[in-house]
Amino acid sequence: MPTDAIDLLVEDHRKIRGLFQEFQDASSDTRKRGQVVKQIIEALTVHTYIENECMYPEARRLLPDLNEAVLESYEEHHVADVLGFELAMMSPDDEHFEAKTMVLIEVVTHHIEEEEQEWFPKLRAGVGPEQLQDLGARLADMMKKAPRKPTAPRALKKAMDAVKA
Repeated sequence: MPTDAIDLLVEDHRKIRGLFQEFQDASSDTRKRGQVVKQIIEALTVHTYIENECMYPEARRLLPDLNEAVLESYEEHHVADVLGFELAMMSPDDEHFEAKTMVLIEVVTHHIEEEEQEWFPKLRAGVGPEQLQDLGARLADMMKKAPRKPTAPRALKKAMDAVKA
């Protein structure tokens, strides 16, 4: 049986937090930090894509009371997308690389906490388990096909759509 949508996203959050910790643990190894940031960017590109394209529209449709929280989440994703795009164009030796990565970590950590503590519990309480299972299966399928780089056309389109909104 597929994992429900919330469980899938929380597991993805756990993996992303682990990458953040790897970056912080590699404080004196510039090469390692560069490699970890590439992994962070890929994980966030996939994650924000599936949430923006599937999870958020469904959450708004199923529980209109979450509309404001979801709109804020879209904006937080936009900030993460911009930072990820900028980091993808930078060298780990750039004097702004560490600072920009730390801002990305702070923004995403705040975003994860809001989702997990505030609106995921409301979604779980307001949506049936079958719906969450179906949504989880759709998210898992989308993960396989999602863009992996912020420069991919579908990732750029997602970022531009957020600017227009």
